[in-house]
Amino acid sequence: MTDATAALIPIDHRLAIDAGVATVTLDRPAAYNALTADMLESLLATFRALAKDPDVRAIVFTGAGKGFCSGQALNDRRALPDEHADISIAVVEYYNPLLELLITYEKPTIAAINGVAAGAGLGLALACDFRIVAEDAVFTTAFVKIGLACDAGTTLLLPRIAGYAVALELCLTGERFDAQRAHALGLATELVPAGAAASEAAAFARRFAEGPASLAFVKRELVRNGLGDVRAALAFEAEMQAAAGKTDDFREGLAAFNAKRPPVFRGR
Repeated sequence: MTDATAALIPIDHRLAIDAGVATVTLDRPAAYNALTADMLESLLATFRALAKDPDVRAIVFTGAGKGFCSGQALNDRRALPDEHADISIAVVEYYNPLLELLITYEKPTIAAINGVAAGAGLGLALACDFRIVAEDAVFTTAFVKIGLACDAGTTLLLPRIAGYAVALELCLTGERFDAQRAHALGLATELVPAGAAASEAAAFARRFAEGPASLAFVKRELVRNGLGDVRAALAFEAEMQAAAGKTDDFREGLAAFNAKRPPVFRGR
């Protein structure tokens, strides 16, 4: 472990390193590991430090408790100061730097998904190279449920992994789907018993921790040739989110979420 890694003080996540594998664990279990601006900035610092740490060869990304990540915390005043705020500011400042880093990361990353992966939480899972999924995990893009466009790299990664038609269905409906369907669509690298995602992901990561330096070059090739302009794709998501965040439907979606009632959208 380098001095920079050792000096980290993670906010709302934990870091452990063993035999070349770093495990980053989101640690807001009472909120199903919902993301805040503070948490996202701290995660970015952690992943940047791990990228430079020669003792870390592979990374497991998981969540504490009964969920991987339920997406953006809608009560986070830094990211969402009020219903009239420009949401794209949070996307550009807090999400896109982390997503760009994860998608282009040159060390293998493995998401260990237990419980729910929703909205931006699904985006973080898709940004990892592999997903070890517990059989009781559930997924949803979620964004349209509160009147928003998709972000967190979802519209870049989901079509490439599952295909355009499936991505269109999952993004436009926002419906939940289970681990078995995720596996059938290619979103899950492996299905494992409930409660075993983290341990199985660690075992999966160890093969890369023992691999050659050329793994980084292979990842660089695949990102460039398979994904195109990652930064432009994330920037366009932010642009669409800015437009969606100005609609009456988003304000209704947010009010309905807070009141725990179904939203009544009017298409404006």
